[in-house]
Amino acid sequence: MGLRTVISQRQRRLGTELKQLREQAGLSAGEAAERVGMGRGQLSQIETAKTTILTERLRQLCHLYGCIDQAYIEALVALSEATGKGWWSDHKKPMEQSALNLAELEAGAATLRMHQSLFIPGLFQTVEYARAIFASPGLGFDRIEEALEFRMERQHVLTREAPPSVHAVIHESALHMRFGGTEVARGQLLRLIELGRLPNVTIQVYPFTSEAYAALSGNFVHVIPELPELGTLVLEHPIGVQYLGDQVSLRHYGTLFERLAEHALAPIDVSLAPEAHSVKDSLALIQHLLYTL
Repeated sequence: MGLRTVISQRQRRLGTELKQLREQAGLSAGEAAERVGMGRGQLSQIETAKTTILTERLRQLCHLYGCIDQAYIEALVALSEATGKGWWSDHKKPMEQSALNLAELEAGAATLRMHQSLFIPGLFQTVEYARAIFASPGLGFDRIEEALEFRMERQHVLTREAPPSVHAVIHESALHMRFGGTEVARGQLLRLIELGRLPNVTIQVYPFTSEAYAALSGNFVHVIPELPELGTLVLEHPIGVQYLGDQVSLRHYGTLFERLAEHALAPIDVSLAPEAHSVKDSLALIQHLLYTL
């Protein structure tokens, strides 16, 4: 079998985890490979995700490395045996690998936690709002219709059978951004209220008057699977996307998100009686902005 020319984030994460287990066991690649009867080059290719690994061999390596956490081992097996195929497979040609990676990560998530400062999160965007962003000068979206179709398809994760728990903290500045004009802004704000009705979706607005945590965090998505240790942080930068899976970063951003949620306004809750909104909350702020449009 030839070496992979395109490597997904899932495949890369499996290789990284195996390499970390080996290093924690104090074994060189050559020593580990010899102990399980494979070549050093083959093990290096597995650790760099350039080739696959048989399930039996994966279990051998975990045993060699002294890993006894069965839940973790089975999670690694699941990463290895996954085909990587899903609805996103039909979009491989027009979409960048980073977009496909995110879709696959979202599909396997038990929980999604996200923070956005200038844009409404992609999972919450209306077609009109997303189109206005994609059509903005300088953003480089040449195939707008394909990008729109992909983004709308991603949103099905919110209402699928057994959907993930989704918690978003959106900075107030994102609610003031005018992509596409007044009617587009109105439709997007109404969409946030509509999504707030979903039992698995929590939306909080981070007001201008709160602490500076939002300014220090940047935009991120914390994708948490059934085994949280294998979670992934997706960091958005102007020049690309960065994926982090080390435990230090996961703990850091976990704490950061908790601070953001603590200092944000209370979540959108349309089930409350009007008088219950006497204290400022996310719904009241959005309704105020709707009134001023």
